[in-house]
Amino acid sequence: MHIQFAELPVFDQDRAKAFYTRHFACKVAADEKMGDSGWRWIELKFPGAVTNLHFVRRADDTPGAEPVLLLVDDDKATIAALKAGGVEIITEPQEAPWQPGRTVAEFRDSEGNRMVIGSQ
Repeated sequence: MHIQFAELPVFDQDRAKAFYTRHFACKVAADEKMGDSGWRWIELKFPGAVTNLHFVRRADDTPGAEPVLLLVDDDKATIAALKAGGVEIITEPQEAPWQPGRTVAEFRDSEGNRMVIGSQ
């Protein structure tokens, strides 16, 4: 068993899709029209991951106060690449208070979602 997708609230689907394909090398697993509203079913696949990322409609573009997802990667290298790409870094890599020995950092994606990235 596995989780097919995690939902991520977005305001602008194209902007979010561009952010994740550019900064995380995500591949488009699905991008299909949903009715007449202009909203699409978009799923992105992270390299090596089983769970996809699915965009759901966000009510507004107010930045999120709490982290939405925890991404596992080489956080220091990824944070350096995100910084170089102009992404807002909220907290630099530091030891996770809930798991000694694990390093985590936080950034904000194109949609204002607060995201955590951490080492294994």
